Amino acid sequence: MRQRNGPERDLKSFVLPEIGRLLRTEDPWEPYRMLDVHGSPVEPVTVYFKELMAADSSPLTVRSYGMDLLRWWRFLWSLGIRWDRAVRRDARDFTLWMQLVDKPIRPHWRHRGKGPAESSSLQRPSGGPAPGTPNPVTGKPTVGAKYAASTRAHCETVLRTFYDFHLECNTGALLVNPFPLVRSRRSQRAQPHHNPEREYQRQRAGLYRPTVVQRVPRRIPDDKYTEVFASLRSHRDRALLAFWVATGARAEELLTSSQGDAVVGQQTIGVIRKGTREYQELPATPDAFVWLRLYQEEAWAKGIPRGHKQPLWWTLRRPWRPLNYDAARAMFNRANQILDTNWTLHDLRHTAAFLMLDDPAMPPAYVQHILGHKHLSTLDIYNRPSRDDVIAAGLAHHGRQQQRDNPPPALSSPAYSPDSLNVLFGGPLR
Repeated sequence: MRQRNGPERDLKSFVLPEIGRLLRTEDPWEPYRMLDVHGSPVEPVTVYFKELMAADSSPLTVRSYGMDLLRWWRFLWSLGIRWDRAVRRDARDFTLWMQLVDKPIRPHWRHRGKGPAESSSLQRPSGGPAPGTPNPVTGKPTVGAKYAASTRAHCETVLRTFYDFHLECNTGALLVNPFPLVRSRRSQRAQPHHNPEREYQRQRAGLYRPTVVQRVPRRIPDDKYTEVFASLRSHRDRALLAFWVATGARAEELLTSSQGDAVVGQQTIGVIRKGTREYQELPATPDAFVWLRLYQEEAWAKGIPRGHKQPLWWTLRRPWRPLNYDAARAMFNRANQILDTNWTLHDLRHTAAFLMLDDPAMPPAYVQHILGHKHLSTLDIYNRPSRDDVIAAGLAHHGRQQQRDNPPPALSSPAYSPDSLNVLFGGPLR
């Protein structure tokens, strides 16, 4: 299909309209549905979502893919282009737009109906670090004003696989994939002459896929963890924090536990794993069960449902609802606001991994099983030095260099004090 030769678009002044939406349905057969400007389902996306569910994808995966597809559809709607008539030029402009523009500031539901200036001031308090700059306490970069490379890479992968699926199904008037592979990957499979004794090398698959730098996991230092723990306002939050650091479970995995899954006698708690969806018991500390008991006694006295099959974690206010990930993240963000930090719930999992790997008596194979990793090599990311370790080692090196270049003055040879000798012999010696 030939490219359309038209005037170049003015992407600098282009504003993505907030039209259409991704609807959560509470239907296990169709957990999410993408709607157009008239509220009607977008049929190509509906079919693709069904394909994802048939491939045993998580509903969270469907939601993640849906957000990228909705962004692309809004771009097409604003330019009057049908999804099956999009060409490489459209994909190029969309990718360039995501790379250069600032992310739109969407007001919180509490701030809707207010002016843009008032809403943005309520969402971004003044006095904090600029977007994208390191946090002065944690050293982690804050959320930037532009789309992150990981977000753009995920979006490119989703759109490329979406069009590949419909090309195989011969859907509509689609003739080409507007998100092509790099030229070296179009006519052959990846690494056709790979040596099985060596690891596969990562290659850029998509032409418009950005380079994503692998993040180094960060742990929360002991003193900072104590500050975070002290800033929590309820026994439930303290119990959650203690279990996250003790078990290394993902944030959403711990929220799947029921009241019967917490076995005090065996000092274990059962969770549903994110990828395999298998049930697994994880060891925890006695302190975590102490905070859990304090939370349960307080919650049951308020009227929260009690039972072996009932959820373990509930909201703190009526109407009682099982605690979800968004509410747990909001709880942790409130602690971050008090301490002016930007730790994440996933940093608690990294902290647990570092603590277990620092124990010489803990075999790495057991750590792999507790964390739920498929391969033991995944633990290699924890062997990389952190930012704090690198800076501390560098400062210590400079200190040793300074001592070598400027050695301290040599001490004079020891001698007796004349005053001491006068006292000893009763007067000055002649």
